[in-house]
Amino acid sequence: MENSFSSSSSLRWLLNILIFTTLVTVHAQLPGTWELLVPNAGVASMHTAVTRFNTVVLLDRTNIGPSRKMLPKGHCRYDRNDVVLKKDCFAHSVVFDLQTNQIRPLMILTDTWCSSGQFLPDGTLLQTGGDLDGFKKIRKFEPCEPDGFCDWVELKDVELVNGRWYATNQILPDGTVIIVGGRGTNTVEYYPPRKNKNAAVELKFLADVEDNQMDNLYPYVHLLPNGHLFIFANNKAVMYDHDGNRVIRDYPALSGGPRNYPSAGSSVMLALEGDFSTAVIVICGGAQYGAFTERNTDTPAHGSCGRIVATDPNPGWEMEDMPFGRIMGDMVMLPTGDSLIINGAQAGTQGFEMASNPCLNPVLYRPDQPVGLRFMTLNPGTVPRMYHSTANLLPDGRVLLAGSNPHYFYNFAAAFPTELRLEAFSPEYLSPDRANIRPVIEGIPETVRYGEGFDVFVSVSLPVVGIVEVNFGSAPFATHSFSQGQRLVKLSVTPSVPDNGRYRIKCMAPPNGAVAPPGYYMAFAVNQGVPSVARWVHLVP
Repeated sequence: MENSFSSSSSLRWLLNILIFTTLVTVHAQLPGTWELLVPNAGVASMHTAVTRFNTVVLLDRTNIGPSRKMLPKGHCRYDRNDVVLKKDCFAHSVVFDLQTNQIRPLMILTDTWCSSGQFLPDGTLLQTGGDLDGFKKIRKFEPCEPDGFCDWVELKDVELVNGRWYATNQILPDGTVIIVGGRGTNTVEYYPPRKNKNAAVELKFLADVEDNQMDNLYPYVHLLPNGHLFIFANNKAVMYDHDGNRVIRDYPALSGGPRNYPSAGSSVMLALEGDFSTAVIVICGGAQYGAFTERNTDTPAHGSCGRIVATDPNPGWEMEDMPFGRIMGDMVMLPTGDSLIINGAQAGTQGFEMASNPCLNPVLYRPDQPVGLRFMTLNPGTVPRMYHSTANLLPDGRVLLAGSNPHYFYNFAAAFPTELRLEAFSPEYLSPDRANIRPVIEGIPETVRYGEGFDVFVSVSLPVVGIVEVNFGSAPFATHSFSQGQRLVKLSVTPSVPDNGRYRIKCMAPPNGAVAPPGYYMAFAVNQGVPSVARWVHLVP
């Protein structure tokens, strides 16, 4: 009996060790690595944007109470209507230097809660709307060198025609910006305001898709290469002619329930390439209908994705499932054309303290693979990034993770506390075993014009085999699970040829502003799926 018990115990012990070892091995083999960049950024970033000076603007809301970063002495905000701080000497926006990891406070005056933004052609960040005194505000941040003192400017000579809270901005082919929707605002308007036209134009589609928990906020807006807009809200989409102010196509409804705030998953337009005539939209995740109104934190999130060729004459949704259900995930276009799905929760909905079960595993979406093989589960992080978190592609190919504050004020004692840490996730293409095929851009023009041919010079440790891509990635404005203005354009290139110890690649700039609106882009050279550190290129008419 004693020997039998001993043998049985030994067997169970060995089995447990085997299972544990297998789990550890599997975990260790999952692609991607994490690193902590800053333990305390001072603010929980609700909105994040990367500038051409390799700095990052982090922006919260103003009526949040004390942050963990003070403004410079003598720089305080006075607001007699603020219920928490009439005299507010705390920063609610900062700029982060990617080179030194230093944080500098910025001063924002009006409420930016759930606002929208977009970079203008000259690299200035346009920021619009918010709540309370920010409802109609237009702000600008003109970025500068990391050692500069640029700061927010709130425009006094112009304001939004309609107040906008939970709106979406998208730069257009001519460099102007359309501002779409918002809570109770089923119109569009433009910056700069359009002359000889109505300042704000009704978009009835937004009202038609609103339900009793809204689900039409922060609509997914993508500029198609034909110059029209793909606008998705709730579970429906239209093609919108912004010049004629008319809907020219209704797309089939996407199954699986609502997909926009407060039930938001995320969306990307896949890389534009070839003759740039085809645009493919992907929408993944979301909350089940009713989770928001019932304040149910345990309702499982959607795991489904819909994919549609928006430019097809007879478009239809192709459905597939992610490895995890996910609400509030961010979809980030990587320089390779793959998309990283990161952040969020597996249950609940958007809103304060309305989600649970953080989704710590990023997922890589590989659009060129067949259905059923497109998703790859990646190495999990340890920091829950729930409501009000962001993800942005950096010029070195990493992805910056910021924010997460599912509370009305800062709360560091909750189950999912206010998060001030900044992290970076490195996709597998940055692993050390690929360093010898990672290209380095040695020469590229600072400015290129539409349709212009130009040369890019790269160096690579190992001989180049095959085509080295040159891809332009925009710098979007990330907030609430959607990156406004996100875009990746794969340029037409010729095979690289040796040139004095380097390789020369002949490239053709995008043909027009519908393919790539004017502005600053991160230009990546991609060799065998491994991107270089980007160089900023100004694309102009």
